[in-house]
Amino acid sequence: MLTLRFWPDDDTVHLGVAPRAHPPFLGDLALPGVLLTRGARLADDARRAVTTKLGVPTPSIAAVGQLITFDEPNRDPRGPTLSIAMWAVCTQTDADNTQTVWPPLTAVPTLAFDHTAILTHCRPLLAAKLWSDLPFTRALLGTRFSATRAVTLTAALRGERPDPGNLNRLMAGIPTLHRTPDRVRSHPTGRPAAIWTFEDEGN
Repeated sequence: MLTLRFWPDDDTVHLGVAPRAHPPFLGDLALPGVLLTRGARLADDARRAVTTKLGVPTPSIAAVGQLITFDEPNRDPRGPTLSIAMWAVCTQTDADNTQTVWPPLTAVPTLAFDHTAILTHCRPLLAAKLWSDLPFTRALLGTRFSATRAVTLTAALRGERPDPGNLNRLMAGIPTLHRTPDRVRSHPTGRPAAIWTFEDEGN
C-alpha cells in the first residue's frame, strides 16, 4: 500500500510506513500490506492494511485504488509472492499510532523487501493520476483548495514545480472543477491565491 497524506498543515505529500512486527526484516520500515482475504475485494483489503498497519481509522481513508502487480519470483525471501500495489489517501485524523512514520514522499528511507523499488516504480504512476484521476486528486486536495496548494501538490508528485499558467489552464479544462471569485493569502507578500472547488458529488 502506498498511503499518501496531504493535510492542510503539510507542505508536501507524505507516505505512511511502519516497522515490521514479524520476520523477515523485523523492525525495518515497510509499506503496509496484508494477505488477501478469500472472497474480499482488493479495495476492502487495502483499507484493512491501512487501518491495521498504520492505525488510520477507516473513516479517514478518503479513497483507494490499484496501481500495478509485482511478480519477480525472488522479491520475497519466503518464496515467490505476488504483490498488488494499491494507493490510498488519508484525510486528517486525530488518531496517533506511535509506530507509524510519515516521511515526505521525496525523502522516504530505505524500506524492507523490495518496497523501495516498488515506491520508485510507482511514483510516476501516482504523478500521472493527478488531475486525470479525479477521486485521487480530490482526496488529496479536498473539495475546496487554493491555487497555491494545487501547485505544491503537483510539484510534490511530479518532482518539479509546474508553470502556474499551464496548471490553471489544465484545471480550467476539468468540467467538475471551478475557479471561484474568492482568494486567500498564502504568503506575506504577493498576490492572494485563487480558490478552486469541485462540484458536489451529487450534482
